[in-house]
Amino acid sequence: MGHLLLRSTIAATINQTYTWKDILTERLKASRGSAIKRHARGRALEDFAIPNKKHPQILIEAKAYGAMGSKQTDVLGDVTRILEEKRTDTPFLLVTDGITWNSRVDDLRRLVAMQNKGEIYRIYTKSMEDALYIDLSQMKQKKGL
Repeated sequence: MGHLLLRSTIAATINQTYTWKDILTERLKASRGSAIKRHARGRALEDFAIPNKKHPQILIEAKAYGAMGSKQTDVLGDVTRILEEKRTDTPFLLVTDGITWNSRVDDLRRLVAMQNKGEIYRIYTKSMEDALYIDLSQMKQKKGL
């Protein structure tokens, strides 16, 4: 009997007359849903990357992306601004989800060059969780945290 309700719901949806307002409202809802998913993905990456907020002696920038384009290029600007403002004795770690960097190789090369110069302590992806934990433990011990 439940399948009959589904059929009638589908039929009602197909036969309904839609206005531009209806279409735009649904698109807004879908877009908001995507933004919420992106926010949740970013929050999950932050939870993975930031072990303790009580001791801000180590800077960690966590970036999560599910798409290509300007959002990734913005990382370069964000990192540059952080490097300009941070103290020289404060390690800066960059954590990214690693998604889509194959299509932004030049931007990734610039970040790696910053790491090679010692401006970024290390770039981590989610698959490097163990390395991040080890490095943070060593920094914690070195700084007496």
